Amino acid sequence: MPSLADKLKALGVKTGNEILPPPAPDSHTIDSVVAGSFHPTPRGDAFVAEQTFGEDYLHGEASHLVKSPLALIAEWAGDPRIAELPIGKFAFLDTETSGMAGGTGTYAFLVGVGRFVDGKFNLQQFFLRDPSEEPAMLEALIHFLAPCEALVTFNGKSFDAPLLTTRYKLHRIPVPFKDYAHLDLLPLARRLWRDRLPSRALKYLEEHVLGFTRASEEVPGYEIPWLYFDYLRTRDARPLGGVFYHNAMDVVAMAALLAHISDLFADPYNGRVEHGLDFIALGKLYEDLNRWDEAARLFERGLESSPSTGSGQGLDESDFGVAVRRLSILQKKRGDIGQALLLWEKAAQQGHIYAHIELAKYYEHKKRDPQAALKWAKLARKEAERADLPAYIRKHWLDEIDHRLARLGRKAGL
Repeated sequence: MPSLADKLKALGVKTGNEILPPPAPDSHTIDSVVAGSFHPTPRGDAFVAEQTFGEDYLHGEASHLVKSPLALIAEWAGDPRIAELPIGKFAFLDTETSGMAGGTGTYAFLVGVGRFVDGKFNLQQFFLRDPSEEPAMLEALIHFLAPCEALVTFNGKSFDAPLLTTRYKLHRIPVPFKDYAHLDLLPLARRLWRDRLPSRALKYLEEHVLGFTRASEEVPGYEIPWLYFDYLRTRDARPLGGVFYHNAMDVVAMAALLAHISDLFADPYNGRVEHGLDFIALGKLYEDLNRWDEAARLFERGLESSPSTGSGQGLDESDFGVAVRRLSILQKKRGDIGQALLLWEKAAQQGHIYAHIELAKYYEHKKRDPQAALKWAKLARKEAERADLPAYIRKHWLDEIDHRLARLGRKAGL
């Protein structure tokens, strides 16, 4: 795959500060487009834009201030340092690059990093006016990251962090975040909203979880590499204003999303969670962490918004079935067979095949009552015959039920 230098050469772009003509008096340099300054480093000057978001800033309906404990998130991520570090030790990082392929031919021409300082969110954006300035930019980034011990990214474990690591190694500069804890919010977002939302892209979560809509200066991510190539060719930085805005909003959105998620975990019952599917997703996460009591409570809360309750944010029929199945299995794990029976009976009334089979199993193996088990198995077969199912799923159910019916018939002496 051609490198950035190859792409620029094909476009007729020359790079390197030593061959750049001095800017014309009316030229639109980057410092005339965004507020920033030049930071001296051992490798030269780096351009850095800076802005601060105060304690009262709201990103849509959500505060960007992370106030709730991160203990459960740390447990989910498998890194106790995430819970132990103060929020001022976290760096929220996002890159804009010359392409999405990664590797040595891809540059991070804009790196946005934010961290909390005295309750305010300080955002700095490190920009390559020219690829030859990359060592200076990387050095300047080291200075900003120095007080931190953890990274927060969105898909950063797969992309941003490896890309920057490659760039540091190419210039033989120590990687500043090598030993940091790293919380990637994308897998967590997928865990929480994959069943309810059609997309888990950061911008989509901003709109549908945080209630934030970006301004008209926002540019689509797929256009960003080409806007940078155009800038290198023309040296007109005006189109890059939207790129800086896009990057800044990504960084601030990560802080707001982490704050929102940590608040959900701290107290999911105070009105922040409105949709039944979100309670179910939280219940699944707690169940995976073997926190069965809290998982059961969350599943029950999600089921309260089932279709029969008339809730506007309720579960549809298929979601209800999944939730009842998970909760009933969980109740068996907890030894609460009475509650599991109530759930299966409720689900059976709504036509769920699996619930009939669970009841058949219960009466066959727990109560030693083959007649009652046979009744539930026959009802299961009727549901399978009339259900609107794909042929292969219907065959699966019928084969299982017929095998069970034959065994129960022998036990019942029929």
